Amino acid sequence: MKPMPQEPLPSMKELNLILAPYQKASMRQSLAQLLNTLIPYLLLWVLMIYSLQFSYVVTLGLSVLTALFMIRLFIIFHDCGHNSFFPATRTNKLVGFWLGVLVLTPSEQWWRSHSIHHATSGNLDKRGTGDVKTLTMEEYIHAKWFKRLGYKFFRHPLVMFGLGPIFMFLIAHRLPLPNFGKKFTMSVVWTNLALLGIATGLSLLIGFKQYLMIQLPVLYIAGVVGIWLFYIQHQFEEDYWERDEEWNYVASALLGASFYKLPKVLQWFSGNIGYHHIHHLSPRVPNYFLEQAHENSPLIQKWARQINLGEGYRSLKLKVWDEPIRRMRGFPAVKPVTEEQPQQSGD
Repeated sequence: MKPMPQEPLPSMKELNLILAPYQKASMRQSLAQLLNTLIPYLLLWVLMIYSLQFSYVVTLGLSVLTALFMIRLFIIFHDCGHNSFFPATRTNKLVGFWLGVLVLTPSEQWWRSHSIHHATSGNLDKRGTGDVKTLTMEEYIHAKWFKRLGYKFFRHPLVMFGLGPIFMFLIAHRLPLPNFGKKFTMSVVWTNLALLGIATGLSLLIGFKQYLMIQLPVLYIAGVVGIWLFYIQHQFEEDYWERDEEWNYVASALLGASFYKLPKVLQWFSGNIGYHHIHHLSPRVPNYFLEQAHENSPLIQKWARQINLGEGYRSLKLKVWDEPIRRMRGFPAVKPVTEEQPQQSGD
């Protein structure tokens, strides 16, 4: 990762002047993106149904491509929640709900959780909603042994990326979050009912087993990639975490949200979400303008925390935030506390 400029961060006022031209949704662009994503996704589903008659190996091969389109659908769903995909709020809400059904995510509840994530990203005193659970080194060292064990279990790649998609999309998204209110609870109810209707209809048409043979691998592959993208956007060595009194919105976006540089084909399927620093600076910029906003701003490019594919994989070893040195690092060694020797840590 390149060294950061030795100068003050730009102000939000400066950045708004740069980003303003990209904050207005384009009906032409949004319709084109919706069609070039939704139509292939549905056609691939039809192909997978027919492929079951010949070879499940072919079905599984098609599930990889279908999952990539599902990820792209999720990005559109995500933009609808920011009211940035279509020019009209009502269109964003309506289309966003049905896209949420397709990606097994309750729209209003997830959008609310995600808005909290945007408002608190990098704030050590406001962790816990819509983010990847992250402990400081001191919190980890002084935690009870069972809490450390649970945290290690959660942060293990096989758990986060292996079990994570199953838990998130099949269990967590089926349940209302506590203290979120009736509007958000009902979004879970309506999404679950719509999913039940679609699953019932397809099961009657092709068989319940056949429905699961298609839906589960697509969902799982998309979930693994989606969780990875969310992880790498806010988990890197020179990340940004600050206590509430020192927390800064611009710093949380430019220093705490990565620019994940992907090959063009993966950038397309991920809906440009690798330009996550731009997205956190202004969620009003639709995904189809994120690249332009970055490429046309030398000031933002100068501050962007660029991560390539190789650097992304290395981030898996990072587990806790070390406040004194302001770095993500691996698990510290924890020694038993004795009367003569206080608890210590090390690499």
